[in-house]
Amino acid sequence: MRHFHHPDSVRAAEAPLLAALPDGALMRRAAYGLAGVCAQELVDRTGGTAGRRVTLLVGSGDNGGDALFAGAFLRRRGVAVEAVLLAPDRAHAAGLRALERAGGRVVAVPRRPDLVVDGIVGISARGALRPEAADLVAGITAPIVAADTPSGVDVETGVVHGPAVTAAVTVAFGALKPVHALAPAQCGRIELVDIGLTLGAGELRAYDDADLAALWPVPGPADDKYSLGVLGVVAGGDAYPGAAVLATGAAIRATSGMVRYAGSAIRATSGMVRYAGSARDAVLAAWPEVVASDDVTDSGRVQAWAAGPGMGTDSAAADRLARVLDQDLPTVLDADALTLLAEHPGLLAGRTAPTVLTPHAGEFARLVGPVGNDRVAAVREAARDLDATVLLKGHVTVIAAPDGTVVADTAGSSWAATPGSGDVLTGLVGKLLASGLAPLDAAACAARVHGLAAARAAGGAPTHAGAISAAVPRVLRDVLRG
Repeated sequence: MRHFHHPDSVRAAEAPLLAALPDGALMRRAAYGLAGVCAQELVDRTGGTAGRRVTLLVGSGDNGGDALFAGAFLRRRGVAVEAVLLAPDRAHAAGLRALERAGGRVVAVPRRPDLVVDGIVGISARGALRPEAADLVAGITAPIVAADTPSGVDVETGVVHGPAVTAAVTVAFGALKPVHALAPAQCGRIELVDIGLTLGAGELRAYDDADLAALWPVPGPADDKYSLGVLGVVAGGDAYPGAAVLATGAAIRATSGMVRYAGSAIRATSGMVRYAGSARDAVLAAWPEVVASDDVTDSGRVQAWAAGPGMGTDSAAADRLARVLDQDLPTVLDADALTLLAEHPGLLAGRTAPTVLTPHAGEFARLVGPVGNDRVAAVREAARDLDATVLLKGHVTVIAAPDGTVVADTAGSSWAATPGSGDVLTGLVGKLLASGLAPLDAAACAARVHGLAAARAAGGAPTHAGAISAAVPRVLRDVLRG
């Protein structure tokens, strides 16, 4: 599991080292790691370091010092290093001396560099780049390596309020920060440099493939279709049978346990009908292994429920949702179920079993209000107020438990933004709940597999929800094999 630490926690961890080490030693550690990454980038991109040109964009803070010392280390590898000082009177004095002694130069503007180092601002900065820095960055065509965090991007929220650096690589000093999870497009590839910090659990976390392999249900010699978890699905209708097909299909592909579908077999006689039969007919045609019933109360024993995609928002749907929630089993709610919940907030009253909600931004706003700039804070507050695990979908999905623990899904991508993709995620979360995973683990593992499957299904081109679902077993095979 990766941990992302608030800037205040990082500064607190740095304090004892700063007191114990010689002046500037911690900065030199960071700079040495930064120089190493830059040198490797030059090798990978240009074939070597000698004679290559690197430009440092140097602000007035410690990040400027990191960049200057890194420039001095690069000069020792034969790199031509030039520094643009955005605040010459406040440039880090020791760093500037080190650069100039090594043969680096101060220039007014970049001169066709092979690589640029962003040392404009550090983790204490807020807001967009100032005009001079923004103009400088706008004119750069070379790849940028950001020192610790990309300048102009909010370190705590990942929000970009205006002009900002878009880095090819970000070199994190000592610890990952929230921006590294929340703003992947601005950070690029993340390289973590160890500078000797001792930190505990981060304020934000991310599951990795090792977590998936440890948590994902795998059948043992004593397991059967019941012991691996039975999921009940309430989804789809005569207008949207595809939602039921996608949700049940993802659940089937997630684990070897049973899936039950509770939906009417009656055909619609009026209204918008997009399928010649019922949603139940569509589900059984696509997935004959599903055990189908006409109603929630007739579905048989289940360990968890997944409800919402395409189920409708009329009074009959509200009654069906109420009967699901009254069973007080672990439940994931999405799509229409969230709309019904926003209209009837009392539906969750009295529940003791875990509930997972999977809204996109619009559904989130209907439930608790606009997301705002700080997605982590918004999801944490919603989870506490609703006493539910809340998964806010997005390019970076953010998940919060009622106890305040927050996870970011760093495997997500924009390829998952396609109709029906959320239905697939609902089936994955539901099946993991039925298999006995804790709600935060179920949501985080499902989100990661969903993101990996979307990337695999896309392969760099447009994809669709059915392909994402079909990619799930291949992703799981690779993850479980390590």
